[in-house]
Amino acid sequence: MNTNKPLNLDGASRIHFIVGDPIAQVKSPAGVSRSFQDVGLNALCIPAHVAPADLAAWMAGVSLCKNVDGIIVTVPHKFAYFDLCATTSDRGAFLKSINTLRRNADGSWHGDMFDGQAYVQALALKGLKLAGKKALLVGAGGAGSAIAYSLATGGLRELAIHDEDIARRDTLVQRLAALGQCRVVAGSSDPTGFDIAINATPMGMKEGDPHPIDASKFKPDLFVGCVITAPAVPQMIAAARAWGCNTLTGSEMFVQVKDLMVEFLMGK
Repeated sequence: MNTNKPLNLDGASRIHFIVGDPIAQVKSPAGVSRSFQDVGLNALCIPAHVAPADLAAWMAGVSLCKNVDGIIVTVPHKFAYFDLCATTSDRGAFLKSINTLRRNADGSWHGDMFDGQAYVQALALKGLKLAGKKALLVGAGGAGSAIAYSLATGGLRELAIHDEDIARRDTLVQRLAALGQCRVVAGSSDPTGFDIAINATPMGMKEGDPHPIDASKFKPDLFVGCVITAPAVPQMIAAARAWGCNTLTGSEMFVQVKDLMVEFLMGK
Protein backbone atom coordinates (compact mmCIF):
# COMPACT_ATOMS: atom_id res chain seq x y z
CA MET A 1 0.00 0.00 0.00
CA ASN A 2 1.28 3.46 -0.89
CA THR A 3 0.72 5.39 2.35
CA ASN A 4 2.25 8.56 0.85
CA LYS A 5 -0.29 8.76 -1.95
CA PRO A 6 -2.96 11.36 -1.09
CA LEU A 7 -6.54 10.20 -0.74
CA ASN A 8 -8.95 11.24 -3.46
CA LEU A 9 -11.58 13.11 -1.46
CA ASP A 10 -13.45 14.40 -4.50
CA GLY A 11 -16.31 12.58 -6.09
CA ALA A 12 -16.20 9.29 -4.17
CA SER A 13 -19.48 7.68 -5.16
CA ARG A 14 -19.60 4.85 -2.61
CA ILE A 15 -19.71 5.39 1.16
CA HIS A 16 -18.85 3.18 4.13
CA PHE A 17 -19.26 4.23 7.75
CA ILE A 18 -17.41 3.27 10.90
CA VAL A 19 -19.73 3.74 13.87
CA GLY A 20 -18.93 3.93 17.57
CA ASP A 21 -19.33 5.85 20.83
CA PRO A 22 -16.85 7.48 21.27
CA ILE A 23 -15.27 7.66 17.81
CA ALA A 24 -12.41 10.19 18.13
CA GLN A 25 -9.89 7.47 19.06
CA VAL A 26 -10.55 5.45 15.90
CA LYS A 27 -7.71 5.75 13.37
CA SER A 28 -9.05 3.37 10.72
CA PRO A 29 -11.18 5.50 8.34
CA ALA A 30 -8.22 6.84 6.34
CA GLY A 31 -6.58 3.41 6.14
CA VAL A 32 -9.78 1.73 4.96
CA SER A 33 -10.41 4.51 2.41
CA ARG A 34 -6.88 4.13 1.10
CA SER A 35 -7.30 0.37 0.78
CA PHE A 36 -10.44 0.90 -1.31
CA GLN A 37 -8.71 3.40 -3.57
CA ASP A 38 -5.59 1.26 -3.93
CA VAL A 39 -7.73 -1.40 -5.61
CA GLY A 40 -9.57 1.12 -7.77
CA LEU A 41 -12.78 1.42 -5.75
CA ASN A 42 -14.12 4.97 -5.67
CA ALA A 43 -15.15 4.87 -2.01
CA LEU A 44 -14.56 6.56 1.33
CA CYS A 45 -14.91 5.40 4.94
CA ILE A 46 -16.47 8.04 7.21
CA PRO A 47 -16.54 8.00 11.04
CA ALA A 48 -19.93 8.35 12.75
CA HIS A 49 -20.37 9.09 16.47
CA VAL A 50 -23.67 7.48 17.44
CA ALA A 51 -24.92 6.87 21.00
CA PRO A 52 -26.42 3.44 21.79
CA ALA A 53 -29.90 4.90 22.26
CA ASP A 54 -29.79 6.35 18.74
CA LEU A 55 -28.22 3.39 16.95
CA ALA A 56 -31.35 1.74 15.52
CA ALA A 57 -32.73 5.05 14.24
CA TRP A 58 -29.34 6.00 12.72
CA MET A 59 -29.10 2.61 11.04
CA ALA A 60 -32.61 2.90 9.60
CA GLY A 61 -31.76 6.28 8.11
CA VAL A 62 -28.38 5.21 6.71
CA SER A 63 -29.98 2.15 5.11
CA LEU A 64 -32.12 4.44 2.96
CA CYS A 65 -29.00 5.91 1.37
CA LYS A 66 -28.43 3.88 -1.80
CA ASN A 67 -24.69 4.55 -2.04
CA VAL A 68 -23.88 3.34 1.50
CA ASP A 69 -22.38 -0.08 0.87
CA GLY A 70 -20.87 -1.05 4.21
CA ILE A 71 -20.56 -0.37 7.92
CA ILE A 72 -17.66 -1.07 10.28
CA VAL A 73 -18.61 -1.34 13.95
CA THR A 74 -16.58 -0.45 17.02
CA VAL A 75 -17.17 -0.02 20.78
CA PRO A 76 -19.84 -0.36 22.15
CA HIS A 77 -22.11 -1.45 19.29
CA LYS A 78 -20.82 -4.88 18.26
CA PHE A 79 -23.45 -6.88 20.15
CA ALA A 80 -26.28 -4.50 19.23
CA TYR A 81 -25.52 -4.88 15.53
CA PHE A 82 -26.29 -8.58 15.56
CA ASP A 83 -29.98 -7.73 15.83
CA LEU A 84 -29.69 -5.12 13.05
CA CYS A 85 -28.49 -7.68 10.49
CA ALA A 86 -30.84 -9.66 8.27
CA THR A 87 -28.21 -12.38 7.85
CA THR A 88 -24.83 -13.19 9.42
CA SER A 89 -21.96 -15.62 9.09
CA ASP A 90 -21.96 -18.73 11.29
CA ARG A 91 -19.21 -17.10 13.35
CA GLY A 92 -21.27 -13.96 13.86
CA ALA A 93 -24.30 -16.05 14.79
CA PHE A 94 -22.35 -17.96 17.44
CA LEU A 95 -20.87 -14.79 18.94
CA LYS A 96 -24.00 -12.66 18.46
CA SER A 97 -21.50 -9.90 17.75
CA ILE A 98 -20.72 -8.10 14.49
CA ASN A 99 -17.94 -5.75 13.40
CA THR A 100 -18.53 -5.46 9.63
CA LEU A 101 -21.68 -5.30 7.48
CA ARG A 102 -22.27 -5.27 3.73
CA ARG A 103 -25.43 -5.18 1.64
CA ASN A 104 -27.33 -8.26 0.57
CA ALA A 105 -28.79 -8.28 -2.94
CA ASP A 106 -32.12 -7.06 -1.56
CA GLY A 107 -30.51 -4.11 0.22
CA SER A 108 -30.65 -5.66 3.69
CA TRP A 109 -27.48 -6.17 5.75
CA HIS A 110 -25.18 -9.18 6.16
CA GLY A 111 -22.73 -9.15 9.08
CA ASP A 112 -19.54 -10.91 10.15
CA MET A 113 -17.00 -10.61 12.95
CA PHE A 114 -13.27 -10.53 12.15
CA ASP A 115 -11.62 -9.44 15.41
CA GLY A 116 -10.78 -12.97 16.53
CA GLN A 117 -9.59 -14.25 13.16
CA ALA A 118 -7.41 -11.16 12.79
CA TYR A 119 -5.90 -11.54 16.24
CA VAL A 120 -4.95 -15.17 15.66
CA GLN A 121 -3.42 -14.21 12.29
CA ALA A 122 -1.42 -11.44 13.98
CA LEU A 123 -0.20 -13.86 16.65
CA ALA A 124 0.94 -16.30 13.95
CA LEU A 125 2.88 -13.53 12.21
CA LYS A 126 4.70 -13.01 15.52
CA GLY A 127 5.74 -16.65 15.38
CA LEU A 128 3.34 -17.79 18.11
CA LYS A 129 1.76 -21.23 17.74
CA LEU A 130 -1.37 -21.86 19.79
CA ALA A 131 -1.18 -25.66 19.83
CA GLY A 132 -0.89 -27.02 23.37
CA LYS A 133 -0.63 -23.63 25.09
CA LYS A 134 -2.55 -22.01 27.94
CA ALA A 135 -3.97 -18.53 27.38
CA LEU A 136 -5.52 -15.91 29.65
CA LEU A 137 -7.95 -13.47 28.04
CA VAL A 138 -9.21 -10.44 29.95
CA GLY A 139 -12.44 -9.04 28.51
CA ALA A 140 -15.58 -10.83 27.32
CA GLY A 141 -17.07 -7.99 25.29
CA GLY A 142 -17.41 -7.80 21.52
CA ALA A 143 -13.72 -8.01 20.64
CA GLY A 144 -12.95 -10.26 23.60
CA SER A 145 -15.61 -12.84 22.77
CA ALA A 146 -14.45 -12.96 19.15
CA ILE A 147 -10.82 -13.44 20.17
CA ALA A 148 -11.87 -16.06 22.72
CA TYR A 149 -13.74 -17.99 20.03
CA SER A 150 -10.75 -17.99 17.66
CA LEU A 151 -8.35 -18.95 20.46
CA ALA A 152 -10.60 -21.74 21.73
CA THR A 153 -10.96 -23.20 18.23
CA GLY A 154 -7.34 -22.56 17.27
CA GLY A 155 -5.56 -25.38 19.08
CA LEU A 156 -5.13 -24.14 22.65
CA ARG A 157 -4.95 -26.63 25.51
CA GLU A 158 -6.70 -24.26 27.92
CA LEU A 159 -8.35 -20.82 27.81
CA ALA A 160 -9.12 -18.82 30.94
CA ILE A 161 -11.43 -15.80 30.63
CA HIS A 162 -11.66 -12.93 33.09
CA ASP A 163 -14.24 -10.15 33.04
CA GLU A 164 -15.69 -7.88 35.73
CA ASP A 165 -19.15 -8.75 34.40
CA ILE A 166 -19.40 -12.23 35.94
CA ALA A 167 -22.59 -13.19 34.10
CA ARG A 168 -21.12 -12.22 30.74
CA ARG A 169 -17.90 -14.09 31.53
CA ASP A 170 -19.67 -17.25 32.66
CA THR A 171 -21.98 -17.28 29.64
CA LEU A 172 -19.00 -17.06 27.28
CA VAL A 173 -17.07 -19.73 29.20
CA GLN A 174 -20.01 -22.13 29.06
CA ARG A 175 -20.71 -21.60 25.37
CA LEU A 176 -17.06 -22.03 24.37
CA ALA A 177 -16.59 -25.05 26.61
CA ALA A 178 -19.59 -26.67 24.90
CA LEU A 179 -17.69 -26.59 21.60
CA GLY A 180 -15.33 -29.22 23.04
CA GLN A 181 -12.26 -27.72 21.36
CA CYS A 182 -10.24 -27.01 24.53
CA ARG A 183 -10.67 -26.60 28.27
CA VAL A 184 -12.35 -23.23 28.98
CA VAL A 185 -12.50 -21.85 32.53
CA ALA A 186 -13.04 -18.61 34.46
CA GLY A 187 -9.79 -16.81 35.21
CA SER A 188 -8.44 -13.75 37.00
CA SER A 189 -6.04 -10.92 36.20
CA ASP A 190 -3.10 -13.06 37.37
CA PRO A 191 -1.11 -14.39 34.37
CA THR A 192 0.93 -16.87 36.43
CA GLY A 193 1.18 -20.25 34.71
CA PHE A 194 0.01 -19.04 31.30
CA ASP A 195 1.88 -18.94 28.00
CA ILE A 196 -0.24 -16.10 26.57
CA ALA A 197 -2.03 -13.17 28.26
CA ILE A 198 -4.25 -10.81 26.25
CA ASN A 199 -6.15 -7.67 27.22
CA ALA A 200 -9.36 -7.29 25.20
CA THR A 201 -10.81 -4.42 27.26
CA PRO A 202 -10.57 -0.63 26.74
CA MET A 203 -8.58 -0.37 29.98
CA GLY A 204 -5.33 1.38 29.22
CA MET A 205 -6.71 3.94 26.78
CA LYS A 206 -6.68 6.62 29.48
CA GLU A 207 -3.53 7.76 31.22
CA GLY A 208 -3.43 6.36 34.74
CA ASP A 209 -5.64 3.35 33.98
CA PRO A 210 -4.60 0.30 36.02
CA HIS A 211 -3.11 -2.62 34.12
CA PRO A 212 -5.93 -5.02 33.15
CA ILE A 213 -3.48 -7.90 33.67
CA ASP A 214 -1.18 -7.98 36.72
CA ALA A 215 2.11 -6.82 35.20
CA SER A 216 4.00 -7.60 38.41
CA LYS A 217 3.55 -11.29 37.55
CA PHE A 218 4.96 -11.04 34.01
CA LYS A 219 7.84 -13.35 33.08
CA PRO A 220 10.05 -13.15 29.96
CA ASP A 221 8.53 -16.30 28.43
CA LEU A 222 4.98 -14.88 28.61
CA PHE A 223 3.48 -13.53 25.37
CA VAL A 224 1.46 -10.39 26.15
CA GLY A 225 -1.13 -8.88 23.81
CA CYS A 226 -3.56 -5.96 23.84
CA VAL A 227 -6.34 -4.74 21.52
CA ILE A 228 -5.94 -1.02 22.27
CA THR A 229 -4.80 1.10 19.31
CA ALA A 230 -4.44 4.42 21.16
CA PRO A 231 -1.95 4.88 22.68
CA ALA A 232 0.05 2.89 20.14
CA VAL A 233 2.03 1.26 22.97
CA PRO A 234 -0.23 0.93 26.03
CA GLN A 235 1.44 1.08 29.44
CA MET A 236 0.84 -2.64 30.01
CA ILE A 237 2.60 -3.50 26.75
CA ALA A 238 5.50 -1.21 27.72
CA ALA A 239 5.70 -3.03 31.06
CA ALA A 240 5.70 -6.40 29.30
CA ARG A 241 8.53 -5.31 27.02
CA ALA A 242 10.50 -4.17 30.05
CA TRP A 243 10.19 -7.75 31.34
CA GLY A 244 11.50 -9.04 28.00
CA CYS A 245 8.13 -10.41 26.85
CA ASN A 246 7.17 -10.76 23.22
CA THR A 247 4.13 -8.55 22.59
CA LEU A 248 1.33 -7.77 20.15
CA THR A 249 -0.30 -4.33 20.06
CA GLY A 250 -3.76 -3.38 18.91
CA SER A 251 -2.28 -1.48 15.98
CA GLU A 252 -0.50 -4.63 14.79
CA MET A 253 -3.75 -6.55 15.12
CA PHE A 254 -5.66 -3.89 13.21
CA VAL A 255 -3.47 -4.32 10.12
CA GLN A 256 -4.91 -7.83 9.88
CA VAL A 257 -8.51 -6.95 10.74
CA LYS A 258 -8.52 -4.06 8.27
CA ASP A 259 -7.51 -6.35 5.41
CA LEU A 260 -10.18 -8.90 6.35
CA MET A 261 -12.87 -6.21 6.61
CA VAL A 262 -11.94 -4.63 3.27
CA GLU A 263 -12.03 -8.03 1.52
CA PHE A 264 -15.47 -8.68 3.03
CA LEU A 265 -16.79 -5.24 2.08
CA MET A 266 -15.65 -5.83 -1.49
CA GLY A 267 -17.63 -9.06 -1.58
CA LYS A 268 -14.72 -11.48 -1.46
